[in-house]
Amino acid sequence: MVKVVVRAAGNTIAAGIRLDARNLSEGGLFLCSDLLFEVGEDLVLEIPHPDGTITQTHGRVAWVTRGEGAPGSAGMGIEFARLSPTDRRTLADRLRALGKPEAKRVGEDHG
Repeated sequence: MVKVVVRAAGNTIAAGIRLDARNLSEGGLFLCSDLLFEVGEDLVLEIPHPDGTITQTHGRVAWVTRGEGAPGSAGMGIEFARLSPTDRRTLADRLRALGKPEAKRVGEDHG
């Protein structure tokens, strides 16, 4: 799991909340949280890398799950909205290093 700093886009407060991210792909990620943003809401994400660099990008809440009946399964599927080609390559390289497939986009399979 990766700790991602998240804040609502347009929020003038520099600090954000740190959430666990799963299923990181070039298309987006899943944020584990009982605190849920609304579908369609724009977020700013800071994704740390093992080498100490941080990818900052924008994402949009694609779907939410309240996790009824499954502890720890509440959260949000986030689709990257503005990921630069350089940052996309950085994520692809990280995914390859982890041995994960890169092609699946958030929202394709969240059931």
